[in-house]
Amino acid sequence: MRTNQRIAVKATQCFFCSQNYKDIDYKDVPLLRRFISSQGKIIDPQHTSVCATHQRALAQAIKRARFLGLLSYVRKY
Repeated sequence: MRTNQRIAVKATQCFFCSQNYKDIDYKDVPLLRRFISSQGKIIDPQHTSVCATHQRALAQAIKRARFLGLLSYVRKY
């Protein structure tokens, strides 16, 4: 028999909420690189524990930085 068990998920606070960030700047490349995988993809908010509001702003900042050439689209070899 299989019982329905819920897995307890550890509630972590958003990085940007805990650091009191008002907005995410696309020129802050070291901060943005923290949320990009080694393949150049934007990391899922479930792994980075970023809230939905800041995840949208983070994605927009990463896309702007890529467009301006501050970040690369793909992994550098």
